[in-house]
Amino acid sequence: MLIEALLYKKLEDNKVSCFLCSHHCLIPDGKFGICSVRENKGGTLYTHAYGKLVAQNIDPIEKKPLYHFLPGSSSFSIATVGCNFQCGFCQNWQISQVKEAKTLGLRSDDVQPEEVVKQAKRSGSKSISYTYTEPTIFFEYALNVGQLAKKEGLFNVFVTNGYMTEEMIQMAHPWLDAANIDLKSFNDDYYRKLCKGRLAPVLKSIETMKKMNIWVEVTTLVVTGQNDSEEELRKIAEFLAGIDPSVPWHISRFYPQYQMEGVESTPMKTLNHAYEVGKEAGLRYVYLGNVMGQGSNTYCPHCNQLLIERFGFTIHKYRVKEGKCPQCQTPVAGVGL
Repeated sequence: MLIEALLYKKLEDNKVSCFLCSHHCLIPDGKFGICSVRENKGGTLYTHAYGKLVAQNIDPIEKKPLYHFLPGSSSFSIATVGCNFQCGFCQNWQISQVKEAKTLGLRSDDVQPEEVVKQAKRSGSKSISYTYTEPTIFFEYALNVGQLAKKEGLFNVFVTNGYMTEEMIQMAHPWLDAANIDLKSFNDDYYRKLCKGRLAPVLKSIETMKKMNIWVEVTTLVVTGQNDSEEELRKIAEFLAGIDPSVPWHISRFYPQYQMEGVESTPMKTLNHAYEVGKEAGLRYVYLGNVMGQGSNTYCPHCNQLLIERFGFTIHKYRVKEGKCPQCQTPVAGVGL
């Protein structure tokens, strides 16, 4: 379904200025924005992503990853084709990159917002996650689904690169409950070179969502030889601790894929060191991702009592009681704990 896009301004000569994301694309008539799903047709901006689902799955909320938001629950997860980044290490490049999806002949299903909410409720999920690709680029659809979901008592989750504008976050705020934001690096050159984006807007999104009381967890994919120096990792950890020491930081292991198949997987030594850096910076909850059976448990930040024991995305033991550590009564940050 082709519908008129939100968050853009009409200009002279049938040009439009899109301010959905931080690329702020100036799009001439007949052209697409960087995301390849928003097209200027005769001076009106349209989205090609509305309702065109390429993924519908029931996932553990821990897969997002969100460890402090409705732990142990299921999340009905959806995606359309497209992204406003072009990361060379993307794990979902077959659906995030429009050109790749077209080359592969990827098909989508037309699904109305009402049907997504029905499926989510039927599945027993407590939330709907907009994930796998970048939810910012299918915002009009996410907005309609999210508003309906909220009315039906469901929570809404973005798994995002954080490259949206503050205007978009303001529009999402009434129904968006949580987000896992990728903070891929603390180096603007890294963002420009490997992601075709910039660092500052991502930092601003993390700060803005926290101020709006949207629950935020952050993921950093540690890529060998790119963003794995102690200085880089410490800057990320100190930035997050400066916003809120209770922001969970997920340090994720890189595996060779897409345009970076020749780069070695992140050594465990690097990941373990990053974990220590996070703790030294004052972060209370630090986790290792893409590493089965290691670094996924939640401990009390005060007495170090094991509170949630996980294996993969499954909770084996859960000891949080009324949102607190049962041993020392220290509150555990999160939603629905």
